[in-house]
Amino acid sequence: MNAANISTAAPTPIGTFRARIEQVLERRLPPASASPQRLHEAIRYSVLGTGKRVRPILVYATGSALRVPLAQLDAPAAAVELIHAYSLVHDDLPAMDDDDLRRGRPTCHKAFDEATAILAGDALQVLAFRILAADPTDPATRVRMIELLAEASGTEGMAGGQALDLAATGRTLALGELEQMHARKTGALIRASVLMAAAAAPKLSANQHAMLDAFATHIGLAFQIQDDILDVEGDPRTLGKPVGSDVAKNKPTYPSIAGMPAAKRRCAELHAQALAALGDFGPGADELRWLAYFVVARDS
Repeated sequence: MNAANISTAAPTPIGTFRARIEQVLERRLPPASASPQRLHEAIRYSVLGTGKRVRPILVYATGSALRVPLAQLDAPAAAVELIHAYSLVHDDLPAMDDDDLRRGRPTCHKAFDEATAILAGDALQVLAFRILAADPTDPATRVRMIELLAEASGTEGMAGGQALDLAATGRTLALGELEQMHARKTGALIRASVLMAAAAAPKLSANQHAMLDAFATHIGLAFQIQDDILDVEGDPRTLGKPVGSDVAKNKPTYPSIAGMPAAKRRCAELHAQALAALGDFGPGADELRWLAYFVVARDS
């Protein structure tokens, strides 16, 4: 499979991975009827029923390419999606991006209230690490997954990227600065999704690990650049939120700094680099190749 013949239709395993993570999340989240009921309702509202599930699907697709049983990947797949969900709840808050809509419906703080949304994000974050800590895998693998997810979530990754994003409002960044911000804010968690699955494959060679790392780094950056593109050219009905919010908030984006043609070229370049990084993995990595295509071709 290469860039010229990747089907726009998701391979059957992608649908299987998505269905699996929906079931895993349903089991791992606290029931809405349990006390404190309003908090649990907000948690479930923020996680279930919506979203592309790109990060947990990446966990399963990487593990599948490395012949890791799916049951060994349920904990990292759930954990990375819960971290992603928490980040969206907090990013939408008035003190952050101040967004009213997420995936076509009110954001958590609009559907509930601001205090409940803060607590829901807090609870989702600690639940992610609880799930990893309790996973009955090899202790060294478990610790490595916790380390990878913590690194991707903290100041070196997602939280640091969000801080850079907030500080960049109204400023003109160099492209290198923008890519570093994107690599932290969005790319770090996508990279962790791939590397946590790689951690479950103890016989993986150093070269294979480096290639998976490169693949994840490329698609992580491409994902955020495509988000920048969609904020200008996307359909609000498909996106589930208004377009132009970054421009309205005077945030630096790839199109605003380099122009739309350059943004699209950079996405295509990153896609090609991601495919090249998988060159030695054979057809077992076709789901990863399709995901690389999806990242740059998606409309939401």
